[in-house]
Amino acid sequence: MCLATVVNVNQPDSIILEYVSKIEVNGKRITLTDVMGEQRTIEGTIAMADLTGGRVEINC
Repeated sequence: MCLATVVNVNQPDSIILEYVSKIEVNGKRITLTDVMGEQRTIEGTIAMADLTGGRVEINC
């Protein structure tokens, strides 16, 4: 299973959510769901997704 850590591209040390298993994009709204089912919705755009490294950067 591939899980990701999602960070703010402008603050790379600022973790938005860890162990993310699902990312849904609806316009500028991004809904992140972690492996335990916790959801967080933020406004922004995906800047980079490194699926091998398990890191997603979001402009928010």
